[in-house]
Amino acid sequence: MPFPVYLFDVDGTLTDSAPDITGSVLEVLDRNGYPAQPVSLLRTYIGRHLTDLFEDVVPGIDGAGVEDLIAQYRTIYWARGHVNTRAYDGVPEMLAALPGRKGTATTKGTPTTRIVLEKFGLLPYFEHVQGTDGFPAKPAPDVIYKGLETFAVGPEDVLFVGDSTADMAAGRAAGVRVCAVRYGYGNQAEMQTYEPDFWIDHPRELLSL
Repeated sequence: MPFPVYLFDVDGTLTDSAPDITGSVLEVLDRNGYPAQPVSLLRTYIGRHLTDLFEDVVPGIDGAGVEDLIAQYRTIYWARGHVNTRAYDGVPEMLAALPGRKGTATTKGTPTTRIVLEKFGLLPYFEHVQGTDGFPAKPAPDVIYKGLETFAVGPEDVLFVGDSTADMAAGRAAGVRVCAVRYGYGNQAEMQTYEPDFWIDHPRELLSL
């Protein structure tokens, strides 16, 4: 039986956005004279707050320094225009066929999330778009709680679909059922520690859950 409500992570779940995200981070580091980092490392931070990333890759940086780097990142990321981002194959078709109400639960801010979804023709499939706006980012469950509140449903009515350890942790903390995707950016061994209710290798597999 389909779930009444589906909440989706965006980066690594609906869109392959790593080239624009990691490229923007590398540009910030270069502009400020910090060493470049392997793209493979930067990909592991996708879905977490940028604070975590910059604190880890720039040892000893203070809070003001982190905020400055985040502001630079956002300017650079916007300027790139998502030209190297794409929707994963099968995502539009899956969203069109998937019954139930749909929302997002992403670490991106809500305005940016709406722009990305619209760019790739995904926005019409979502009844509600929710990003992380002024409250703790995943792995905290706050963005999922916002979805529950908006749809006026209980955790038992929701399936949250994500690709990262932070997604799994947030879903478990919120009490919803979780579906882990293997085609995203997450460490599957770490994700497995949260015992996801479902695993999928392709977006279309959501239709048969």
